[in-house]
Amino acid sequence: MAQAQAGAAGDVVDELTQDHHKALDTLAQVASDRTHLQERRNLIDTVIGEVVRHAVAEEMYVYPVMRERFDDGADIVSHDAEEHAQLERVMKELEKTDPGEEKFENLLEQMTHALRHHAEEEETHQFPRLRAHVDPDTLQKMREQVDQAKQIAPTRPHPNAPNSEVFHKVAGPGVGMIDRMRDRLSDRLSS
Repeated sequence: MAQAQAGAAGDVVDELTQDHHKALDTLAQVASDRTHLQERRNLIDTVIGEVVRHAVAEEMYVYPVMRERFDDGADIVSHDAEEHAQLERVMKELEKTDPGEEKFENLLEQMTHALRHHAEEEETHQFPRLRAHVDPDTLQKMREQVDQAKQIAPTRPHPNAPNSEVFHKVAGPGVGMIDRMRDRLSDRLSS
């Protein structure tokens, strides 16, 4: 994956790139330790929450800009939303699977592969285009919007919910509130 561009620290591209790297590092940590099952459960729950929040924030504030500014933006956004949906389906299964089961290993591998592919596409193709088509002040504002969206976004995958800006802005805060209540009641770790 491409590294964050030097000299542009603090914008939405940097934040989303950091999210990718952090999630992939956590998934590698889960894959490397098959003995501490509760730690694996905590880590996978945490990374699922972070990936869901990241995806929702992208769908709310990054994808609309890509759709508007790129000639092929509608196609790119459609493709990315389908990748998010695929990730959500895998994450939903991971939530329900015991970390000691072989199925967990297969799902972990699927999630890692799908997330790595998605991150590489964004970092290699889409993020450089964002920087080329969007001024630095707007990229900074987008980071602030993404940060705010993550605070209210759901923390659990909802694969049957629409992956759309409107849905996330209208229903997302309520779904996020319910998810955070469920997280607290189940002592699920989240940031």
